[in-house]
Amino acid sequence: MNKYGKIILCIIACAAFISCAAGNAALTKNWGKIVPDNEVTRIFETYQVSADYNYYISGSDVYPNALLGLNKAYTLDSTLWKKVELTEALLQVIVTDMKSKARDIGANQFGFAVLDNQGKQIGIWYSVLFATAPVHMKEDKKVIIYTPDLDTYEKHDDNSSMHHAPHGR
Repeated sequence: MNKYGKIILCIIACAAFISCAAGNAALTKNWGKIVPDNEVTRIFETYQVSADYNYYISGSDVYPNALLGLNKAYTLDSTLWKKVELTEALLQVIVTDMKSKARDIGANQFGFAVLDNQGKQIGIWYSVLFATAPVHMKEDKKVIIYTPDLDTYEKHDDNSSMHHAPHGR
């Protein structure tokens, strides 16, 4: 291939890359994320309830799969979460039970920052590391935050027991 052919090939490759990147940005532009955050872990594990958040649980009332605090400026657009009126005492019970359930399966609970599609923190989340979910930003400060799988603890427990099974089984 001559020099001009290589240049044209390079231009085509660059154009394809830019097109894919732009398409990917369009597909992800309304998606936020949930990222580990040590400060949020501390907030949950010292039982601090903020008047700035509405709180929700997913899964069991005794040991939820996740605990979500969403800034009151946003509306949670989901029927999968159960709204709870948290007090410090109730938060202590929930967090203690969640930590106990996580220990039963050899895992730990973590705090996460819930970020919108611009990277701005809009909430807090508490769950085992593998139980986060997508965050979809909608118009008018509405947000869909998916719940972890309802069998989050059981699935991990099944995986743990498989890894610890004696050889020859």
